[in-house]
Amino acid sequence: MCGIGGIVRFNSSGIDLQILTTISNCLKFRGPDDLGFLGWSGTSPVQISRNPEALEGSRICLFHRRLSILDLSPAGWQPMGTSDERYYIVFNGEIYNYLELQTQMKALGHQFRSRSDTEVLLTAYAQWGKKALNKLVGMFAFAILDTWERTLFLARDFFGIKPLYYTYSQNGLAFASEIKSLLKLPGVNPRVNPQRLYDYLHSGLTDYGSETLFADIKQLPPSHFLKVSLDKPQQPQIERYWQLELNQHLDITFAEATEHLRHLFLESVSLHLRSDVPVGAALSGGIDSSAIVMAMRHLQGEQLELHTFSYIASDPALSEEKWVDTVAEAASVVGHKVQASPEDLITDLNRLIDLQDEPFGSTSIYAQYRVFQLAKTAGIKVMLDGQGADELLGGYRPYLAARLASLLRQGQWGTANQFLQQSVKLPGTSQKKLLLRAVGLLLPPSMQASVRQLVNKDVKPSWLNSDWFTRHGLVPKLYQSKHGEEMLRSELYYALTETSLPMLLRYEDRNSMAHSIESRVPFLTPALINFVLSLPEEFIIARDGTSKAIFRQAMRGIVPDVILDRKDKIGFATPEQQWLKTLSPWVEAVLNSEMATQIPALNLQQVKEEFQAVVEGRSAFDFRIWRWVNLICWAERFTVTFED
Repeated sequence: MCGIGGIVRFNSSGIDLQILTTISNCLKFRGPDDLGFLGWSGTSPVQISRNPEALEGSRICLFHRRLSILDLSPAGWQPMGTSDERYYIVFNGEIYNYLELQTQMKALGHQFRSRSDTEVLLTAYAQWGKKALNKLVGMFAFAILDTWERTLFLARDFFGIKPLYYTYSQNGLAFASEIKSLLKLPGVNPRVNPQRLYDYLHSGLTDYGSETLFADIKQLPPSHFLKVSLDKPQQPQIERYWQLELNQHLDITFAEATEHLRHLFLESVSLHLRSDVPVGAALSGGIDSSAIVMAMRHLQGEQLELHTFSYIASDPALSEEKWVDTVAEAASVVGHKVQASPEDLITDLNRLIDLQDEPFGSTSIYAQYRVFQLAKTAGIKVMLDGQGADELLGGYRPYLAARLASLLRQGQWGTANQFLQQSVKLPGTSQKKLLLRAVGLLLPPSMQASVRQLVNKDVKPSWLNSDWFTRHGLVPKLYQSKHGEEMLRSELYYALTETSLPMLLRYEDRNSMAHSIESRVPFLTPALINFVLSLPEEFIIARDGTSKAIFRQAMRGIVPDVILDRKDKIGFATPEQQWLKTLSPWVEAVLNSEMATQIPALNLQQVKEEFQAVVEGRSAFDFRIWRWVNLICWAERFTVTFED
């Protein structure tokens, strides 16, 4: 787990090494253990050094900030090259099946000088080229320079666990692990992207596809690679190398599926435990994190000193402490807990905004930040987390509506009615919302606006300045997914690829790397994802509305039944409504700040009135409040401009 970046000049002029040093220093917390630079003019030999001044006259420069996890010796140092001096790599991430790949390549005649997964990845690319990508199990963002072909190859993992951003500036291409590095480049302006601004303000949606909230900065989408010819650098080749399949339907019994899912999950956790440093786990008390913790104990037995880290909400309605304690006792862990107050949030908010680069949807991100901070204090460098499980296994309440919509579209009226009657018994659901959401999924887009208004999802809320968006060529509209007969399967697909997971992975990456911790997510492997999405929908959400049905059964005998039988869904929640009311003087100060008046996308007077209505109890709390505040603070921290 590291920070990487680089600059490519489109002409023969050399790179400003001071700029290279500056963008590298922005990522030093991602890799505090070591650093390295590579420079190549395109004609003379490649230069590799810890001192960027040794790269004078280079047309292409790469850098690497190292967080040592596998092979802590100097043999794992980067940039790393092949013995024939053809290929050179800078790599952020982990290849969990590196030992299996190494064995396979040794049989082909390759020799290895280190025990690092970096050398395995580099050798795999030398052997198979881009076809090596589909052989990997891991999280990764990397760049490989081919000095013979004169190309630079950038790739990002299947789900976008590891970030990779790029921009064109000053007759060149630059890339880095984080946006903040690229904003240091001359000619890169912090101009807002109007479409992404609308998506964030209206729906809290960020991080999907190739765009960011900064108009000048792109991200390489998950499961894509970008290839640049040094001789024709203005014509990059961007391709998808892997695709989630929705048209695969397994003919399998529930018992058979349960057994195979158990095998896939335990295999994934086992691979994710490979490390030369201590490994801990985030524990919320929910099914997903509990399954990871119990699987770690199941796989490695008593010899594993297992540390867990938990956020405990101060609001009893949101606290999962009793579930955390249940799992901690069952797994015999060394447990660590942290609480947070609204005052703590204000103290750390600027730091959090700086780390995240783009606005975030709720204060739960701060709770996660504090968990990783706690883990660092305990000396943990690797953490396992359950990210992605809710999106894969239908863990959120809105997925009940998607399952209901599937049954209605398929004409299973009796089953649909039974499902509805059972689902409304679950905590956090209501018949009205469930039906409205299901109908909304079934209606054509042209008819959805009226339904959206009924659930307070108006396309043009009064606090948004629609005229500003129109002037910038954007007609406000909502994200629309395309559905077939199986609405749940489609909704899970879009959650994994566009609406939910991309954001959560960005939060996870920045919060963990801010504390120099590698966060691993064992639910996110191609084999596990493809298998679950090929199962019948009722295996995922049962006929009585039980979410994660197949996974709950797969974990019987490993996870305590009292956890697997939970019907509530709390998640990593903070008492946001209470916090913002407590901090209403601070919120009012933000809304009355000079920066707030400089954001033409907001109808500021309406924003203030709606916040006051919430404080006085005349209007229901909504996450839009946090998005307003976060946007204003973000715009100030990054000196964002809203006009060309």
